[in-house]
Amino acid sequence: MRPTQPPPGTEPVVVARAAGVAGGELVLRRAGRHFEIISNGVFLMDTRDGASEREMVRAALAALPEERIGVRVLIGGLGVGFSAREALDHARVGHVRVIELEPRVIEWHGDHLAPVAGHLLEDPRCEVVCADFVRWLEGTAETFDAVCLDIDNGPGWTVVESNGRLYESAALDRLAQTVRPDGALAFWSAMPAPDFAGLLRRRFGAVEEIEVPARHGGPDVLYLTRPGSL
Repeated sequence: MRPTQPPPGTEPVVVARAAGVAGGELVLRRAGRHFEIISNGVFLMDTRDGASEREMVRAALAALPEERIGVRVLIGGLGVGFSAREALDHARVGHVRVIELEPRVIEWHGDHLAPVAGHLLEDPRCEVVCADFVRWLEGTAETFDAVCLDIDNGPGWTVVESNGRLYESAALDRLAQTVRPDGALAFWSAMPAPDFAGLLRRRFGAVEEIEVPARHGGPDVLYLTRPGSL
């Protein structure tokens, strides 16, 4: 997500802070009725919009066969919960697994962020796992109908250097094994990432690029592919 300028009188106030697992400091701020998450002094996301995060999930689900029900969705990155909430609100979705590195982000969904995404932690269809996504991916044999990844600010702008592993060939190979036949794989990016798009095309063939207007600056970009279509 991109930072937005709060209206006068709603300057951010820190409501929680913690040492981040990935290093540096993780901060939750409140600006009026909205929340912001800051990592190492760099803005990550807020609760003001979420249009592109929701569209990422909608696009992935729309790419599945129409007759498929009880859909299993894997989401990389909990954030403020927009992606998970969008998946849970879809009639065909039966289970959502969210992998989130930072335990404090998960804790915040038990209090400060709980109302933002409809109390995710209380939904029996939603399972939140505290783990590094790439390491978790390497250790699982499970498969999912749709995999949606919103980790860091995308392949071209990682606040945490180690998150770059997710956008490399080895991780793509593992993701291909995690997506069921006729399934969909979607990535969120805060900006165009042509090199990454090229890597996806070489690995999976057709890649759909979806631009979603942002409140400020250029559009967010979604990359959607179907690993089992080759």
